[in-house]
Amino acid sequence: MKYGHLLLCIWLIIGGKTYCQEVIANGQMPSVAKDEQGIYLVYGNEDSIFYTSSYDEGKSFSTPKLVHILRGLAASHTRGPQIGATTNGLLITACSNAGNVYSFALDKKGNVIKQARVNDADTLAKENLMALSSDGNNAFAVWLDVRNGRNEIYGARSTDGGMTWSKNIRIYHSPDSTVCECCKPSVVVKGNNVHVMFRNWLNGNRDLYLITSIDGGKTFGNAQKLGNGSWALKGCPMDGGGLAVDNNSVSTVWNRDGKIYADKPGAPEVQIGQGRSCTVTSVNGKRAYAWVENKQVVYRDNNKQKHTLGKGQLPLLKAIDSNTAICVWENDKAIVKTVVKI
Repeated sequence: MKYGHLLLCIWLIIGGKTYCQEVIANGQMPSVAKDEQGIYLVYGNEDSIFYTSSYDEGKSFSTPKLVHILRGLAASHTRGPQIGATTNGLLITACSNAGNVYSFALDKKGNVIKQARVNDADTLAKENLMALSSDGNNAFAVWLDVRNGRNEIYGARSTDGGMTWSKNIRIYHSPDSTVCECCKPSVVVKGNNVHVMFRNWLNGNRDLYLITSIDGGKTFGNAQKLGNGSWALKGCPMDGGGLAVDNNSVSTVWNRDGKIYADKPGAPEVQIGQGRSCTVTSVNGKRAYAWVENKQVVYRDNNKQKHTLGKGQLPLLKAIDSNTAICVWENDKAIVKTVVKI
């Protein structure tokens, strides 16, 4: 097990502003959450789950703390621990290679209060593709599930900050055969609304779909295809896209055949770049995007200006306030972050 707190600050000049690109930890697959008090980050390193936090709007992060050693932790290729901020503390979910989804309810100092298993039957999340979101004390986890012999979208809800979980529910099954087997789903919880985005596989097309619950995740409506075009593909792109919700306005971003498209459900998609592994954040009507292009993390601000942030993969964006966002990504098994202007 290797871990530590590294400080490597590379100064970037973007749009006349100076930013610090900082390596904050050794590890893979960062996930980030935020509440009014701070920014919280979780990542994996071999079989270990680590947590770090920032209380100065992302300028600096605490020394990483070991949360749990999970044998066979999935922490690569879009598979990794997820984090959410709840009313009572923090919530982390993580998959084991055996196919189980575990949750860890933490206080804000990173101490585990309660550990639980989210899937209600054994070893069903074989692909280890899982996402988590929380709002208040409500949380929802989604994953690819094989309990019916093929990959379907399943989920579970918690109304007590991850102390307990509901019976698992099937959110979507493909009438054709299976959903896309190697693309991570996304989920955002806002009040009683739970939005889930996933890559489907219908008629040979690997397109993104959105499905929504208005009762906290008890039931879901019909899945809605995103964008007008389709991607006929025999293989799996291993690229699930990004989802954000701002004042009940849903924003999505995704890769189709190497092109990055932004989309609002019900509207035509708009190409904003080329590459893969895209992410979106939205706040007060402003939207910003990041993705990977030619092995470089690039950022597109609300003014549609594109900036190169540095070498790496799998970026994530999270708005800090109306004017700034934190971007975290992985580069050569190190967790990198910078704070950018929206």
